[in-house]
Amino acid sequence: MSGARHIAFEERSKGTIEVEVDYVVVGSGAGGASAAVTLARGGAEVAIVEAGAWRDPEHYPYSAYGSMRDLMDDWGSTVAVGRAFWPVVQARTMGGTTVINSAICVRTPDDIFAQWEKERGIGGLRDRVLAHQERIERELSVEEVPPAARGRSNLLAMKGAEGLGWDSHYMRRYVKGCEGTGQCLQGCRKLRKQSTNLNYVPETIARGGTVLSCAPVSRIVLEGTRAIGVRGHFVHPMTRAKGAAFFVRARKSVFVAASVTHTPVLLARSGVKNKMVGEQFRAHPGTGVFGCYDEPVDMNVGATQGWASTQFRKDPGLKLETLAIPPELVASRLTGAGVELMKRLVEYRHIAMWCHAVRAESVGTVRPAPFSDKPMVKYGLDRADMERFRQGMILLAKQHFAAGAKAIIPGIQGMPYKLTPDQVGLLDAAPIDPKKYIAILSHLFGGAIMGRDPSSAVVDGSGRVHGYQGLMVADASVIPSNLGVNPQHTIMGLASVFAEDALAA
Repeated sequence: MSGARHIAFEERSKGTIEVEVDYVVVGSGAGGASAAVTLARGGAEVAIVEAGAWRDPEHYPYSAYGSMRDLMDDWGSTVAVGRAFWPVVQARTMGGTTVINSAICVRTPDDIFAQWEKERGIGGLRDRVLAHQERIERELSVEEVPPAARGRSNLLAMKGAEGLGWDSHYMRRYVKGCEGTGQCLQGCRKLRKQSTNLNYVPETIARGGTVLSCAPVSRIVLEGTRAIGVRGHFVHPMTRAKGAAFFVRARKSVFVAASVTHTPVLLARSGVKNKMVGEQFRAHPGTGVFGCYDEPVDMNVGATQGWASTQFRKDPGLKLETLAIPPELVASRLTGAGVELMKRLVEYRHIAMWCHAVRAESVGTVRPAPFSDKPMVKYGLDRADMERFRQGMILLAKQHFAAGAKAIIPGIQGMPYKLTPDQVGLLDAAPIDPKKYIAILSHLFGGAIMGRDPSSAVVDGSGRVHGYQGLMVADASVIPSNLGVNPQHTIMGLASVFAEDALAA
């Protein structure tokens, strides 16, 4: 098929939709879009194949329910199975998770590059990745959250951090003139957040590329050990009905950037033989602590996430952040039901939620689920990581009280619903059983990790799958360690380097 630029859902009666390009990129998020636009700028003909639908900002949902329905992967139902069942945050839409995250921009720490060189035999990435990150910051209008968009929750977080003598900052984000509407989790209808569906995907099309949406890839097509394309069927974004088949042929290479949960599954399902596929899954497990204040906070007024501290990244291994969530998600985190729950929700305007992300050392696996095309994530925190988890809650509680909170809501089963400043010491003895906490997994890593040695890695330092030709990975699944910071900038930098290497090959 020639001349097409955006191919959305096609009915089964259309037969098989066929496209031929130089490079096929599976996924349109941070990694996929960065790889695709780099390839297109290099003069290559590129096709992006995205499982989710293309939704323009005016069609983004207003509610968290709508976000789960329209933008999340399978209604956000993917969970990590371990000692507890913790949800995995992942999008399924054009632009990937860049549409629903808070657009936080953090450069890859220098110690990470040193770790990769020492432990994985991968050197020479630092200067190249940082150069791309500088470019991306210019192109995606990275800015510090402006004063007018900070909102009271972020201001209180800064006040509490300063009172405790912490090193902290207002976030730098891929946002152009943030208006502080608090809609990051539902997609930015104001066109301020620079998600990849607004820039790199359209640029790829403008440079002669083709985009398939509503098009989950079921298999990478291999001829021996060479990748020659991808196959799948369109899926209707509302009815989930199966549509026409598609085959996108790659004259040069297939880039897989389907996410940490889906890339390992796609590699395994396609017959890639490597014992490390699906291994070394890592994440930032985290939870929030509510602070209760006398004056209204209105945490959804202002940037969804606008303040952070990385002071504790190395010891004990935590990143602290603000996070505003809408009333329906707050309700899911408060104990009680009926009249009691309604009484507690009355306090909504007076609470602020700040959260921690644990730089966990625990590892898990990602496998194809039995009798399904969905991923099965097995992951749990060991004792040391659970102690970090508890320490993060203690730090957040102290920060709230330093900012003037009259009480906190810890959300820990078996502990009082609220704790006052004189009760904060009770958190020192809080349980370390993960089932006692409401938590999520964000900032995912691994499953197709990079390294020089094929016996302990899936890809090399250029993203090429060991033992295969024309097959590359360009998302967070290549990252072999827990960064301790938000990974989007690292993903985009690495994907750009990998695409450059492919063009030079």
